[in-house]
Amino acid sequence: MKRIVVKIGSSSLTDAQARIDPPKMWALARAISSMNAQVAVVSSGAVAAGRGVLGRDKPRTLPEKQALAAVGQVALMQEWARAFAPKAVAQFLLSADDIQDRTRFVSAKHALEAAFKLGVIPIINENDTVATAELKLGDNDTLSAWIAYLVGAEQLILLTDVEGLYTANPSSDPTAQRIAVVQDIASVEHLAGGAGSSRGTGGMHTKLRAARIAQDAGIETVIVGGGGLGLERWLGGADTGTRFVAGKPDAKSAAKRGWMLHQPTKGQLLVDAGAIRALEGGRSLLPSGVKQVQGDFAFGDLLGIVLESAPERVLAKGISNFSSRELSLIRGIHSDQIEAQLGYKDYDEVIHRNNLVLLEV
Repeated sequence: MKRIVVKIGSSSLTDAQARIDPPKMWALARAISSMNAQVAVVSSGAVAAGRGVLGRDKPRTLPEKQALAAVGQVALMQEWARAFAPKAVAQFLLSADDIQDRTRFVSAKHALEAAFKLGVIPIINENDTVATAELKLGDNDTLSAWIAYLVGAEQLILLTDVEGLYTANPSSDPTAQRIAVVQDIASVEHLAGGAGSSRGTGGMHTKLRAARIAQDAGIETVIVGGGGLGLERWLGGADTGTRFVAGKPDAKSAAKRGWMLHQPTKGQLLVDAGAIRALEGGRSLLPSGVKQVQGDFAFGDLLGIVLESAPERVLAKGISNFSSRELSLIRGIHSDQIEAQLGYKDYDEVIHRNNLVLLEV
């Protein structure tokens, strides 16, 4: 069955006083339930809902925001459960580490797969209760793009309080025109503005970033306005929203690029020109081509690969088969010497070609 990820911004499910608006949520649930697909919902609104429950103004400190998110998550999930009944919902609270750490990423993927098999609707949010500024993805637009990649979605729908991407700010410029289809995201990035609502943390720039992550993984993105009613109109074929055409990498390329391209690296390898030619020819990175090892990293961490003579330019990224300590001992030697140097050998390659992606720089 087709898989779709629907991201819902705070303004699409709360009223002007930042309180949960049940009719809005029921309209959203009705539209989502009408899709002939397995749907995962990335739902904002926890902090806004917490403010509504307690009658508080916008939080002034991080601990206050975390506490409001904890209160709001309860109210939010209770309302989603009522809205989707009799179908069950499942709550998933993820952090940046769950996306950036490959082991936790795969664990989250398996849990979501199990939820789909059980026939429930995953309701996903960033874990604002424990996340700090340094450990956050920062917005649910970005999270929704990673969820779309993680579950193998064909489409990412971003619901917001504007009808799509415009040539200018439609609230202040009457000549602004909606852009129906975008092929090249770079050509429209200058049109992104700030947050569209005081209740949200994202803006059009975060939606374009999400669309780029999805595009690199071969996933179509659509920005739709109008909440549940707007989603129903779009599903009915109305000419609304903005569609970002999916990239067309093959399945293996999408699986590699989708995660590696947009994740931070834990270390860096300086290699010679021969190693770069081997990578460009579709071969693996061997220890003989590694000249320097930078950073403190472990097996399975994502590394940047740079040319020794031009270390400022990252040419590739890949998942390491060795720790930084091990690589420091085997750099520059041939693969058949690894066991003599370390006392064991699990791999011939530093980075296997199946776990490596070349960057377009």
